[in-house]
Amino acid sequence: MKRTGGGETAKRHAGERAAEAIDDGDVVGLGTGSTAAHAIRALGRRVDAGLDVTGVATSFQSRELAREVGVPLTTLDEAGNVDIAIDGADQFDQETGALIKGGGAAHAREKVVDASADRFLVVADPTKVARGLDASVPIEVLPAARRPVGTEIDALGGEPTLRRAERKDGPVVTDNGNLVLDCAFGALANPGALAADLASIPGVVAHGLFVDLADAVLVGTDEDVERYDYAAE
Repeated sequence: MKRTGGGETAKRHAGERAAEAIDDGDVVGLGTGSTAAHAIRALGRRVDAGLDVTGVATSFQSRELAREVGVPLTTLDEAGNVDIAIDGADQFDQETGALIKGGGAAHAREKVVDASADRFLVVADPTKVARGLDASVPIEVLPAARRPVGTEIDALGGEPTLRRAERKDGPVVTDNGNLVLDCAFGALANPGALAADLASIPGVVAHGLFVDLADAVLVGTDEDVERYDYAAE
């Protein structure tokens, strides 16, 4: 059952606590979404105060915000590796730390950056906490592969729906020029096995299951932050 309390205060507390974990000289993965945005703003304030860091953005949104608040940017190719990544989640299993991401359609780049990081901190509000994953899994697909990928999703027991844009006609198009299928599987008995099955489908660019990646999840509340630690593998 999902918990309540997903206001801006809770998100801000989580983001600001994550920004405190960044050390001088770090290369920082900058996630996408409303809670990660609070972390980027807090990091900008620390940069103003003299912190020396470089950010690797995961989306157009996070890149523009980092520039706005004065966080210097580089690319993953130039940096070589990321010391710490801070990113949000659409849902996370509090028992295992497995995540579903991709509500902002940035999960392909997020996964590359988050997986390359020495430490991956997830920031969330209480509405994202769950016992087991059951939210729809976003899957970024090549436009030409939408129908065959949908057929494979059906065979795995999922119900794929093409994500539509809210303020224009047509589908959502990712920063990579691809489409997004939101795939309902119900309760996920084995997220790791499903993740492997999805990754093996030709035409799938990236799926939104992040399994065995998070080192810790910081859940903001109106008063404080709850921390969940995991042994990422």
